[in-house]
Amino acid sequence: MTSVPAHLDTTSRADELIALDERYGAHNYHPLPVVIAEASGAWVTDVDGRGYLDFLAGYSALNFGHQNPELVAAATEQLGRVTLTSRAFHHDQLGPFCRELAELTGTDRVLPMNSGAEAVESAIKLARKWAYRIKGVPENQAEIIVAGSNFHGRTTTIVSFSTDEDARAEFGPYTTGFTVTPYGDADAVEAAISERTAAVLVEPIQGEAGVVVPPADYLPRLRRLCDAHGALLIADEIQSGLARTGETLASAHDGVRADLYTLGKALGGGILPVSAVVGRDDVIGVLQPGQHGSTFGGNPLACAVGRAVIRLLSTGEYQQRSRELGAHLHARLGELIGRGVTEVRGRGLWAGVEIAEGGPAGRQASEALAERGVLCKETQANTLRIAPPLTICRDDLDKGIDTIAEVLAR
Repeated sequence: MTSVPAHLDTTSRADELIALDERYGAHNYHPLPVVIAEASGAWVTDVDGRGYLDFLAGYSALNFGHQNPELVAAATEQLGRVTLTSRAFHHDQLGPFCRELAELTGTDRVLPMNSGAEAVESAIKLARKWAYRIKGVPENQAEIIVAGSNFHGRTTTIVSFSTDEDARAEFGPYTTGFTVTPYGDADAVEAAISERTAAVLVEPIQGEAGVVVPPADYLPRLRRLCDAHGALLIADEIQSGLARTGETLASAHDGVRADLYTLGKALGGGILPVSAVVGRDDVIGVLQPGQHGSTFGGNPLACAVGRAVIRLLSTGEYQQRSRELGAHLHARLGELIGRGVTEVRGRGLWAGVEIAEGGPAGRQASEALAERGVLCKETQANTLRIAPPLTICRDDLDKGIDTIAEVLAR
């Protein structure tokens, strides 16, 4: 076969790498045609040297920006000591991590895991075991009430109660024991709750659905219903938590305390997967040795990075940045309503922008933004999900907003 002379070969390094991904990788994502090689703060650089403003932040996994120096330092130091012991032994980072995370979240006990989906699966197991041992629900009859349009992960159990057919179809037979109610509809939860209800599992704000904020009375009514019926309230704060909305936990906006919280994404600082279930002692305390576990859950490296994340959050600086910059973000995006945008939803540095009919589809808008040097991603066909790192400066935030206006406004 004759090779193409170098001066005539127009294939870029990015094209080559994308072709490898397409050839050898599973086609379970549809990424934008950008191949990132380096990153710092709110900016990333592709393999061809072009810079992009990151307006997605790994779906909140990068709340503290790329290559945050404090987080990198914590990881580097721990890499030189010990990274994994398994839970067959104690190590010097686990106890302090659990105590500090419990103190940050105002909870009693911590169950460390790895991915967000693992945290949700663990919370489901805890709720069921608690229902049988403490509440007295007959064995194998516990029910968990969930919300439609949810996104809690992609395991078989979790997709069993998804209403997204792309996530659910052809993965059955499905796990039973879940009742789906419309998100934001506390009356539907009241109608569904019973003596067999172990828990109500809900996102304080639904990210994958388009950054949907429920009615103001929704979470408070769920709290009262759970109290009245002796059920647990589980708040999935994997995307909404750890300062993304301007509070450490998004449910605090509604003055609600959950019995269990699932945390992930930002807890690993964008360095490695770290997740946890945090909550009441009498609930997490139902677990006994051998009943649940993970080889990597709570490993020394994860705990060291998680502790550094907790230190960043303990000052309140990032919560304040999210509130202040978030107010600016929402005010400016709100100016686009009626000019290519029909609605802007969200809290803090988190927004769902609904594109008006006749405008570009969400995918087209994402591609147009990438061409102009801003990276974000569509969700639900015609919604742009915006979640820049909390470290972003106001000038860069304005640059991203200006580019969105350029693409959408008309």
